[in-house]
Amino acid sequence: MRYAIHLAYNGANYCGWQTQPDLPTVQQTLETALSTLLRTPVAIVGCGRTDTGVHASDFYAHFDLQTPLADNLVFKLNSFLPPDIAIFGIFPVVDNFHARFSALSRTYQYHVSTSRLPFSQGLYNRIYFNPDLDAMNEAAKVLMQYDDFTSFAKLHTDNKTNICHLTEAQWSREGEMLVFTITSNRFLRNMVRSVTGTLLDVGRGKLDINGLRTIIEKKNRCAAGVSMPAQGLFLTNVAYDWEKYKIQN
Repeated sequence: MRYAIHLAYNGANYCGWQTQPDLPTVQQTLETALSTLLRTPVAIVGCGRTDTGVHASDFYAHFDLQTPLADNLVFKLNSFLPPDIAIFGIFPVVDNFHARFSALSRTYQYHVSTSRLPFSQGLYNRIYFNPDLDAMNEAAKVLMQYDDFTSFAKLHTDNKTNICHLTEAQWSREGEMLVFTITSNRFLRNMVRSVTGTLLDVGRGKLDINGLRTIIEKKNRCAAGVSMPAQGLFLTNVAYDWEKYKIQN
């Protein structure tokens, strides 16, 4: 039987989602906890590979198990795991469900602020200028007109294509935070952080709309802005066709 697991995590103490030798990761932590509680080795497949320090408020994974799950497994798992990982639910899915490849879209948010926010330490990136929000939103609209994001992709990866189909890209003000929200069918490694840095260059007057178009059309990572630190980045939504994949009890 295949099961989907819905979780969230603060990535500050982890070297990303994916298991790495001798480094703390969310996947390894979760696999160890599940394997201990179920008394059998459990391999988990995640919906993506968040980088070191990146957070997820909405994350899905799947695993296979031959025996039925106990009703109180979520409670036991939350008691066993460190407090920076939270399990929301575990439920059966059809055998062809895949946490990564079955996802229709993913949404990320990047949080910045001009203020010093002690109670949000590690959850945002502080900037030292007042960005032009309207200019950044005009620039975000330009992003929607393209689908090749090579200029924002980490170099020397194993990506077969740098094509991404964006359905949302906008900045909003939420209290003392400025939040950049971006949704796409897929993302390239480091893409959201480099896009955010480039749009902030627009917001501080270092780059105009024509300059942004030039960066995108050059298809050269060296042309784009700096990659923002991981601490302000959250994976906030992963969308699936649950009517197709979820098994109703």
